[in-house]
Amino acid sequence: MPQLDILALDAEPASALLPELAELLHACVHDGASIHFVLPFSVEQAAAFWRDKTLPGVAGGGRVLLAALLDGRLAGSAQLDCDTPPNQPHRAEVCKLLVHPDCRRQGIARALMAELENQARRRGRSLLTLDTASGDKAEPLYRSLGYQEAGRIPGYAWDGRGEKLQATTLMYKTL
Repeated sequence: MPQLDILALDAEPASALLPELAELLHACVHDGASIHFVLPFSVEQAAAFWRDKTLPGVAGGGRVLLAALLDGRLAGSAQLDCDTPPNQPHRAEVCKLLVHPDCRRQGIARALMAELENQARRRGRSLLTLDTASGDKAEPLYRSLGYQEAGRIPGYAWDGRGEKLQATTLMYKTL
């Protein structure tokens, strides 16, 4: 049975994993994940996302970065954005739930989401929000984890190929 470990990464270990994180994001985008990027999308662009957008938040303490290691290999990641306005100290946003296409259907996404919820509770957060492409394969996962639909916004973002606008579903869960 494969060994799955979910780790919360500080900035230094996250920086050390930058090549693996870039490969993970690159693979997910090329597999069709609707996670804010469109093709063409290079490994260098993926590395820049982690380096320029994610790691500063982790270093500043406003963002939690989880890594899922399957038998010691990076198989997935997820983020919790706790950098909320002063009137929302009870809320956090789930961001960038990624599971490498070669590692799907092994409970990794569920394990990452469970740990994100634990991290949120430790930080005094009682409401989690997220958005996902409407009709995407992640939407049923979130529903099965107790997330409720708050609404849908049509034409919210381009699909991963940049061919058409797609709707997004806004979801929430009270912890």
